[in-house]
Amino acid sequence: MSVLIAANQVSKQYSGRRAEQGEAIQDISFELKAGQVLGLLGHNGAGKSTLIKSLLGAHSCQGSIEVVGLEPIAHRAQVMAHLSYISDVNVLPEWMTVKQILKYTNGVHPSFDRNKAEAVLANTNIQLHSKIGALSKGMKVQLHLAIVISTDTKVLILDEPTLGLDLVYRDTFYRHLLEWFHDGERALIIASHEVSEIEHLLTDVLILKNGRDVMQTSMERIAEDYVIVETSESESETMAALEPLSSERGLGTTRWLLRADKATALEDVQSIYSVKLADLFLALQKEGA
Repeated sequence: MSVLIAANQVSKQYSGRRAEQGEAIQDISFELKAGQVLGLLGHNGAGKSTLIKSLLGAHSCQGSIEVVGLEPIAHRAQVMAHLSYISDVNVLPEWMTVKQILKYTNGVHPSFDRNKAEAVLANTNIQLHSKIGALSKGMKVQLHLAIVISTDTKVLILDEPTLGLDLVYRDTFYRHLLEWFHDGERALIIASHEVSEIEHLLTDVLILKNGRDVMQTSMERIAEDYVIVETSESESETMAALEPLSSERGLGTTRWLLRADKATALEDVQSIYSVKLADLFLALQKEGA
């Protein structure tokens, strides 16, 4: 699989108020290959937005970034022909009609397929004569996605794309997204607080905390490397010695999230459960807090 994004020791420091808000990142390295769906996770201030802006070439940073083999700032126009971005913040010109934005995009983007965009929109309630400003938030997100998937984009970055949308719009959004993703050599980065919502889409995960990479692994490795063990309360001392990532007390029992290799020697175990990404994410965010 071809490498679409290569980031090596990417750092970005801020001064003043933004530094106080914890938006800096330090020594972030990863590769994104065709066929991968990377979940970029972290609480507010963890550095997700700063990393995304660095990938988009929206600001300078230390370290190196290559998108489809090109540096994002020096070759911004070429990079943006293959890299697209959708966030929860509306960026489409609200004074235009849907038909006008399709015509405009067709004129400025060399790989835009207007017929494909109109075909995608035909399966929605969006009318070509409608003003963008009159569309609901869900419709605007659908329109933005229809435009993006009608180009030759290789990498799509989604930043809280379904924030505030109801379940019907979320389902439609992800259905169209996956149809596009499986139709070529593409990769996705999804930054979201809705960990449970996107978990089934991901192949890999990068978790940030205070601007640092606290976990970078595949979803397969998570299933292999971590378990939740349920024991009686009398086993608390034994379990604490195994350095669990988290624990949760129930009625007479306690559930412990720990590495699978440390659970193999345990004897007084009532149940063993698979770990969900949300469990691991919360444990890592609390660890050392």
